[in-house]
Amino acid sequence: MASLQDIGVSAFINILGAFAFLLAFALLRIQPINDRVYFPKWYIKGARSSPRHGRGLVAKFVNLNFKTYLTFLNWMPDALRMSETELIDHAGLDSAVFLRIYLLGLKIFIPMAILAILVLIPINVSGGTLFFLRKELVVSDIDKLSISNVRPKSEKFFAHISMAYLFTLWTCYMLYKEYDRVAFMRLHFLSSQRRRVDQFTVAVRNVPCISGHSISESVDQFFQTNHPDHYLSHQAVYNANKFARFVRQRERLQNWLDYNQLKFERHPDKRPTRKKGFLGLCGGRVDAIEYYKQTIKEHDKRMALERERILKDPKLIMPVAFVSFNSRWAAAVCAQTQQSKNPTLWLTNWAPEPRDVYWQNLAIPFVSLSIRKLIMSITLFALVFFYMIPIAFVQSLANLEGLERVAPWLRPVIEVNIIKSFLQGFLPGLALKIFMYILPSVLMLMSKIEGHICVSSLERKAAAKYYYFMLVNVFLGSIVAGTAFEQLHSFLHQSPTQIPRTIGVSIPMKATFFITYIMVDGWAGIAVEILRLKPLVIYHLKNMFLVKTERDRERAMNPGTVGLPETIPTLQLYFLLGIVYAVITPILLPFILVFFAFAYLVYRHQIINVYNQGYESAAAFWPHVHSRIIGSLFISHLLLLGLLSTKKAANSTPLLVVLPILTFWFHKYCKSRFEPAFRKYPLEEAMAKDMLERSSEPNLNIKAYLADAYLHPIFRSFEEVELVEVRVDKNQSHMSTPSMSEISSPSPPHYVYNYDFEP
Repeated sequence: MASLQDIGVSAFINILGAFAFLLAFALLRIQPINDRVYFPKWYIKGARSSPRHGRGLVAKFVNLNFKTYLTFLNWMPDALRMSETELIDHAGLDSAVFLRIYLLGLKIFIPMAILAILVLIPINVSGGTLFFLRKELVVSDIDKLSISNVRPKSEKFFAHISMAYLFTLWTCYMLYKEYDRVAFMRLHFLSSQRRRVDQFTVAVRNVPCISGHSISESVDQFFQTNHPDHYLSHQAVYNANKFARFVRQRERLQNWLDYNQLKFERHPDKRPTRKKGFLGLCGGRVDAIEYYKQTIKEHDKRMALERERILKDPKLIMPVAFVSFNSRWAAAVCAQTQQSKNPTLWLTNWAPEPRDVYWQNLAIPFVSLSIRKLIMSITLFALVFFYMIPIAFVQSLANLEGLERVAPWLRPVIEVNIIKSFLQGFLPGLALKIFMYILPSVLMLMSKIEGHICVSSLERKAAAKYYYFMLVNVFLGSIVAGTAFEQLHSFLHQSPTQIPRTIGVSIPMKATFFITYIMVDGWAGIAVEILRLKPLVIYHLKNMFLVKTERDRERAMNPGTVGLPETIPTLQLYFLLGIVYAVITPILLPFILVFFAFAYLVYRHQIINVYNQGYESAAAFWPHVHSRIIGSLFISHLLLLGLLSTKKAANSTPLLVVLPILTFWFHKYCKSRFEPAFRKYPLEEAMAKDMLERSSEPNLNIKAYLADAYLHPIFRSFEEVELVEVRVDKNQSHMSTPSMSEISSPSPPHYVYNYDFEP
């Protein structure tokens, strides 16, 4: 059990670490050599060029303007200067709403912290119960600030119940206001945009194979029959994995050509050469520029032959298509209705924004989707319980006194003050953070296997898995395993009827572990995030060994994204901890407030200067954030109800039964009131936008606007390579030259659109 001294050691280590990381960031960010690491978003927008403070070669790498070192903390006010409207224009609605989660945490927990510290902590301290139990249970000074210190059957529990009601009402009020605001922001964002290609396009999957007809002909015939007045055209999806490999090879050849041409421009007196043999290591020397030009020319011929093979082979056409309509209203009707009497065929959904499409999963059959989801559910269940083993080990580090009573031979080592403070105050939180580091990547892979067709859905599903994992392992697992280790002596030497009482008293004591976890993850961890140590090292390694052209340098920047699959579940865990422990152990709330304030400042800076979000979902993740905070309220009510039952507070406990009922009613009301704005596109809004657009632009050619909208990113850099495709629409049924997006589809035998490269 961590004492005040252990918490102090942990706080000192984490504050010192956070300060060191912030100081290193403040100095590194003003060096010209690191400018692309700490300001990549401005380079992508074309609003920034490499700075140089002074003249000479040294000034290219080191900031020689010593006045800037006196203002190295200017990034803090700069991060707060941009308004929310400007932030939406700069980074998108997803980023702006993500930051509002931190503000919501501050709005909820600041009043709660003030009331809990002023009202509940004095009541808990005056209880004195743990003084009489100190021989039976492992307790510390911090535990005397919790509800465990209140005597059983005490009338003081009415104060805790009153605070539980007050905190629940305040949380629900703030959730309602925020849901209302975010829903308004989403609708305003969608309506304020002049035109979005995904508002006219529907993704159609599980297209049936009709004898004597190709997939393209089947799609054309079906939508001409069922949507005759609004159907415009469609883009088929092909299996073009071999062509994709050719594209990658051509890109590498083009990169070498650019490099040698740049080399020749710098030294025109000497033309670059290379060897003709394997990997340029053997054979006679030739002119490098002419060699790569000739190689690219021959490579383009092979690409043309592969293109013709794809078009002539009907087996490469996949049962999926992007179908375009001449109005938003028609697309909304198609996307939100069942197209066939067989509900497993002609599955329609809103087409994701082109940047949001996850191409690999486009053509997974319906039955395969169901099987994949079942397998992944079983795998997640097994993974959650497998991780209980390291979680239990981590908790053993946090509760050394319990182990000492069972294994006295460990006492000489453990009792050394420095070792004991380090083990209990810092190591448990750090070890848990390390165990959780690789988890988001595993859960994202599981979500991809499930078959979701857009990146935003993948991230939301991965975030859901990560949250449930943290709920079971980090929260419940830490409480159960920690209590077992902590009170091991009591469990082994008391009658079974006394075990519930021991657990009821011990659960609030786990606040000490969560305090150390918050300091490691929420204080030092956020400071590491702004330092960007890993991207910094990788950028300079690439710059030294791999960068040959300006295009290589742009790719080496790697601005990254907010990382919603990891950051949102972590945020929801902090909401859970704050809501659960607000009544039970209020001393935890100030640590959470520091996290929300510090993280808001850091992530605002990162969103403005660093992160480049790969897609825009218009805050589609907010219903998940709202529902999991509601879930935290339910958990807090159940834990408080169980805790008071162990305290023999029979007169006051029934009053808590009303709270979950009121919370559930509030959740259902918000779900019906706001969630449709995040799930469907209103026909009224669609028709109004269409009529406004027709009146303002009567000669608008929607078909031309939608052309090549879903062109796969890998082909956008190679538009000079002419590709012949097949596009069928109701006015044209012969071979033409549409976009390259039709050369994209799954690889047998799994029928998954499989590009194993990064665009």
